[in-house]
Amino acid sequence: MKNSRIEWTESTWNPVTGCTKLSPGCLNCYAERMAKRLHAMGQANYKNGFKVTCHPKTLQLPLRWKTPQMVFVNSMGDLFHEEVPDEFIMEVFNVMERAPQHQFQVLTKRSERLAEISSKLPWPENIWMGVTVENAACKKRIGHLRETPAAVRFLSLEPLLESLGTLDLRNIDWVIVGGESGPGARPMLKEWPAEIKKQCDKMRIPFFFKQWGGVNKKSAGRLLFGRTWDAMPEKLRKVS
Repeated sequence: MKNSRIEWTESTWNPVTGCTKLSPGCLNCYAERMAKRLHAMGQANYKNGFKVTCHPKTLQLPLRWKTPQMVFVNSMGDLFHEEVPDEFIMEVFNVMERAPQHQFQVLTKRSERLAEISSKLPWPENIWMGVTVENAACKKRIGHLRETPAAVRFLSLEPLLESLGTLDLRNIDWVIVGGESGPGARPMLKEWPAEIKKQCDKMRIPFFFKQWGGVNKKSAGRLLFGRTWDAMPEKLRKVS
């Protein structure tokens, strides 16, 4: 899908769809809501609803996109889910390696599996690897991310559900922060993104504030300290 509405990317590519709940951030999963809607509409890739499904037919899509773009990999699932075979993950990474015109942003909550198979995967400069950290109990994922040799390692602190306290940001290249949005959205206190921003400034890490969230995220807006924060990593669009 091109022209993504996600603020920090341009397109999405879903070689895997579906997931299962893993941690508190999964409670009001937007991808699950969307998958159920697409299933009801008869969309072929969602005939299994939100059950984990690999889509080999979609693997070649990025190779056909000639215009360089930021591509979020698996906005509708988790590539490192335990039901996705190692071999299929490797195929996805091989396609990304063959499409150096794009920057691929891979994001997972299953950081332990990422660490387990990281050494089997190619890591060209156009693959950015990130983990989601929604509460303090999930901070261990940052250590797993650091074990990967990705050119850009990033954190998605969304939905931010509580203060994360002190973060170990060594060898982290980018931090995204956002509140939960949609039905049942849990509130994000102003202090939480503020303390993260200060830590990023201290470490000179690009900071991206996505949204305050809420049931109506547009009305809540994206301003923090009276302005928007859209910083991106310096390692951007190195086209071979």
